[in-house]
Amino acid sequence: MKHLMIAAGLLSATAAVAADKPQLTVYTYDSFVSDWGPGPKVEEAFEAVCDCDLNLVGVEDGAALLSRLRLEGENTDADVVLGLDTGLISAAKETGLFAPNSVSADYTLPIEWPDDVFAPYDWGYFAFVHNADGAAPANFRELAEGESKIIIQDPRSSTPGLGLLLWVKAAYGDEAPEIWAGLADNIVTVTKGWSEAYGLFLEGEADMVLSYTTSPAYHLIAEEDASKAAAAFDEGHYMQVEVAAKLASSDQPELADQFLEFMVSDTFQQIIPTTNWMYPAVTPAAGLPEGFDTLITPEKSLLFTPDEAAAVRDQALAEWLGALSQ
Repeated sequence: MKHLMIAAGLLSATAAVAADKPQLTVYTYDSFVSDWGPGPKVEEAFEAVCDCDLNLVGVEDGAALLSRLRLEGENTDADVVLGLDTGLISAAKETGLFAPNSVSADYTLPIEWPDDVFAPYDWGYFAFVHNADGAAPANFRELAEGESKIIIQDPRSSTPGLGLLLWVKAAYGDEAPEIWAGLADNIVTVTKGWSEAYGLFLEGEADMVLSYTTSPAYHLIAEEDASKAAAAFDEGHYMQVEVAAKLASSDQPELADQFLEFMVSDTFQQIIPTTNWMYPAVTPAAGLPEGFDTLITPEKSLLFTPDEAAAVRDQALAEWLGALSQ
């Protein structure tokens, strides 16, 4: 009995210590907090230096993150949001929910980064992933004219889905409706988020899935499987830069700043390539993992500025909806 009383006392003391620790709540997307995503390693590493409790809350996808924050407004529990991208920055700023940060980093992005509210943590190029033993189209026109069945994500809930709209718009401009009209018959299904779409592709439900040029690295490194490839499109590939920011309503602003600084540290950045399967925003001291050198490198990079993306978003969405409703 005495031993039980002592054990109970130790458990109570441990719980009290845990309760005394401040909590930082970070909203992010589901794949980030999954067992195979960066979340578990990031949580362990940050809690080792912050003397806090890091609470990672998963939401379906990046666009869904912004929708949730809009609904919750200043009453949100989030201190930090991680998982928006350049296509959503302008809309996110319009909410007035975010505060400037003091992040300082030597970014190795392909573009300059002047924003003082949203800090990048990784980047990549959108691409259609397919089985490497099959032929792949060289551009959107070939894809539309061919028989390949594809799975894409909904641009209203998914950052890759929105990225695809911007990709087509950046590559074809006023001809984008024509491209979507041609692609409509190729689309097997439209999912809410990336995870569902990629899972369906792996189950054999389609020939290709909208993902990233870096996705084959997962199969190569984690599974020793070289059977997946990303199709290289000659009109260029649209770039995604994923970002994080702190909420102006946070009751842990200093801890939020600490997390954002940690986010661009070598510890965090070296976690990204083999868990989020993207390029890190700051190349780790050890460099990129073996296998990343096998990935395709787009000959042309496409990217709207946040303001440009906001200006064309509604038109691009209308063109997409119009084509799929025929």
